[in-house]
Amino acid sequence: MLGLFGTLDLARRAMQAQMAGVTVAGQNLANVNTPGYSRQRVDLATSPDLPSYIGQTGTGVNATGITQIVSNLLNGQIQSQSSTSGFWTSQQTALQSAQDGLAEFLNGTGSTTDTTGSASSSGLSGQLSNLFAAFQGVAASPGSIPARQTLIGAAQNLATMFNQVDKQLTNVKTSLNTSLSSDVDSANKVASQIADLNKQISIAEFSGGTANDLRDQREQALEKLSGLANITTSTGTDGSVNVSVGGQALVSGRQVLDTLQTYDAGGGQMLVRTAAGGTPLTLTGGTMQGTIEARDGELGTMQTNINSLATNLINGVNAIYQPGYGLNGTTGATFFDGTGAGDMAVNQSLVNDPSTLQAANAATATGDNSVALQLAQLADTAQAGLNNQTFGDYYGATVTGLGSALSNANTEVTNQQAVSSMLSTQLGSVSGVNIDEEMTNLLSFQRAYTASAELLKTVDQMIQTTLAMKT
Repeated sequence: MLGLFGTLDLARRAMQAQMAGVTVAGQNLANVNTPGYSRQRVDLATSPDLPSYIGQTGTGVNATGITQIVSNLLNGQIQSQSSTSGFWTSQQTALQSAQDGLAEFLNGTGSTTDTTGSASSSGLSGQLSNLFAAFQGVAASPGSIPARQTLIGAAQNLATMFNQVDKQLTNVKTSLNTSLSSDVDSANKVASQIADLNKQISIAEFSGGTANDLRDQREQALEKLSGLANITTSTGTDGSVNVSVGGQALVSGRQVLDTLQTYDAGGGQMLVRTAAGGTPLTLTGGTMQGTIEARDGELGTMQTNINSLATNLINGVNAIYQPGYGLNGTTGATFFDGTGAGDMAVNQSLVNDPSTLQAANAATATGDNSVALQLAQLADTAQAGLNNQTFGDYYGATVTGLGSALSNANTEVTNQQAVSSMLSTQLGSVSGVNIDEEMTNLLSFQRAYTASAELLKTVDQMIQTTLAMKT
């Protein structure tokens, strides 16, 4: 039998165990709104029995530890999902910026429409139509100065639009490079944070137990890093987590083995590699890869095609225009100056004197519209340099690629948000704090504590009675 003092110790340990339960329930309730917090529970176990003349006698209860309720499977899925979501979100942002640079509204199928559904007149498609319509206007009234001024104004608007689009797309690429550098810096900071948390966790758990709150912080850091780049993890013997990014080891236990940096792979193409080893990373997810693919994929193709469109338009118009004659007999001048979208401009002599516009095919044929008519017909002429497409069709096909990519990115972002929400709900059902459940636990531990205290009081009275009998 335990005896009075043994039973007194049983009551004491029971009170300690129930107090631990109250503390853990209180910790859960206090962190019910804390992001990334995983609920905990106190582990209770019966104390070892003692032999007695009536058989094995129980000695009470012990609080043996505090367990964190987590799902490694769901945490791994959330990390992977974070990488996928980061990839598509950065794609969407980059492609939306490219759309803004075109000054077109893409309806998701690649065609250019305004908010009412009619053809857009503010972007390149509308300005191209205006140019060829103005050529037709001069062909209808070759001697009209107002018609010539309208043509020159339309050409200037188109050239300005090409300049602006090229500048905007260049600015988007520069912005994406800056975003990539920022993501690399963030990844390095998070990797350092993970190594530091590994150190704190291993120290805290050296003498037993689990550093639950530190593990929650590390899980959040891993999720953040996976949003930046695809990662793989492994668990060390001391509870630390080793991290590799793009196949290259960055964190091993308490040590940061390497960091990331951007580098110019040629032609301003910024990519990511390890700083110490100089090894280019093979990224398959996260915002870094999403940024790179958008920049070098759809955005790069778009800028190349826009420049090709401008170059072919400049050369095509000038080839027809240069042999023509103006009202004052001038000939041999170019209509457009420049070589591409970035420097395209209308010949300044035309701006200064519309009568020099070379619309006729002879110096003495003041009413001739042959050149102007050929220029107007250029709108419907397939261009060898544009895959045997007209200017309008080539631009439409180019925009279709961007529109389709943006539509796909929008769909994927929506899908990934749904998956992320589902996984968060599943994780919440496992690791989240349920207020009703914790309040029930709190009440249960409180009553058990009160009962244990009553046992302690009873045993104390019995001891006092025994001592009184002695005296």
